Amino acid sequence: MTDGQDPGAPPSCEDAREPAALSVAEAHARIAGFIEPVAGSETVELRASLDRVLARDQVSPINIPSATNSAMDGYALHGSALDADGRARLRMVGTAWAGHPLGRALAADECARIMTGAAVPDGADTVIMQERSAIDGDFVTLHGGEPGANVRAAGEDLAIGDLALAAGTRIRPAELGVLASLGLTRIEVCRRPVVALFATGDEITEPGQPLAPGRLYDSNRYTVHALLTRAGAEVDDRGHLPDDRDAVEASLLAAAADADAVVTTGGVSVGAADHVGPVLREAGDISFWQLTMKPGRPLNFGRLGGALFFGLPGNPVSAMVTGYQFVQPAVRRLAGEPYRHPRTFRARVGARLEKKPGRMEFQRGVLSTAADGQTEVRSVGPQGSGRLTSMARADCLIVLAADAADVEAGEWVDVQPFEGLV
Repeated sequence: MTDGQDPGAPPSCEDAREPAALSVAEAHARIAGFIEPVAGSETVELRASLDRVLARDQVSPINIPSATNSAMDGYALHGSALDADGRARLRMVGTAWAGHPLGRALAADECARIMTGAAVPDGADTVIMQERSAIDGDFVTLHGGEPGANVRAAGEDLAIGDLALAAGTRIRPAELGVLASLGLTRIEVCRRPVVALFATGDEITEPGQPLAPGRLYDSNRYTVHALLTRAGAEVDDRGHLPDDRDAVEASLLAAAADADAVVTTGGVSVGAADHVGPVLREAGDISFWQLTMKPGRPLNFGRLGGALFFGLPGNPVSAMVTGYQFVQPAVRRLAGEPYRHPRTFRARVGARLEKKPGRMEFQRGVLSTAADGQTEVRSVGPQGSGRLTSMARADCLIVLAADAADVEAGEWVDVQPFEGLV
């Protein structure tokens, strides 16, 4: 509550602190405690499993690699043939190619040329790289070798019966490759959670339609739809809700009966036309509706019927920030993954950041690499919650603790990148 504010007045977005509001950490804990993964699975083709979540533990049916093989081009021999200086002069008896084994065992005084990935012949346990060899007719002089060097053991990556990937693992490019290396062509994955999506407000106009005075195009439904899709949801886009209490209640209850979660944008504050919060309080089970964060103070979370419910703020940046912080982790948990907070790392501030103590702030920023090699972050500029273009200019959120004040250049802060490597 700001100094001089009427104690009986409703909370304002400009309040520094709200006694009933939860911290961001408390909100994460509440949400994580509410959620269990959705039931059901389906089997899909290997390539179609990308970005899906494994429904069952995947145990390796084979050794990977299947045979002890060479890590480089060179010569295979038994390590006991090397003298104290790592040298040996041996008869070369053939070549082992990848996919085409030598087909015979090596004696103690023999070696074989071997290619990367080729099976190490019986009788050999060492490979000396080709650059450390000199050929003299049928004999090869080798130097600089160590017993056991440059050999990859059978089952070194995965042995028969090893857990290759655990249930709840999201299949990224590397995981898809692991599944392919097991010889699998069809994968059992968790069902995608169904999320019903609404935007609210009589001022909302669908893109492509004429824009009447006092109205605006619906951006929230498009940004949140994309956010939900990236999180792994099957999005049931139900359009926009008018500023009518009965229509809002009927539409939300119908959606909750069909979906695993319902997400709305707008109508969650204390205005006369804000009907989402009252519907959730009267017809559902509300867990919290205020957070000590900026942007995004009003966030309604709870259950409506059998569905989770997120009522996001109407301001475009607030809707996106709360969506990234809470809705994406929740949807990923519904989809079968563990509940995880957004990934953060440290960056040095390149120019002063303004902040008042009271609420955790998520400011839009741009990352760069400074001349000394350190990762640096700067604000994109004005941080108003209606400036959606600032999200498009940003590549990260700068996370400033609730009790923090202005941050000077050279100090270090937490950042949450929008894009990951995979």
